[in-house]
Amino acid sequence: MNKMAMTAVGLGALYLMRNKQSREKLMEQISNLSGMNSNP
Repeated sequence: MNKMAMTAVGLGALYLMRNKQSREKLMEQISNLSGMNSNP
């Protein structure tokens, strides 16, 4: 990965750590996706 990508990932992680609502929404979407994949 180049430096720009690492910086973007770091900023995204920082944003999610600071913003509880966004993190919960994201986790909900991820669990929904994995739930659909495990139940074909």
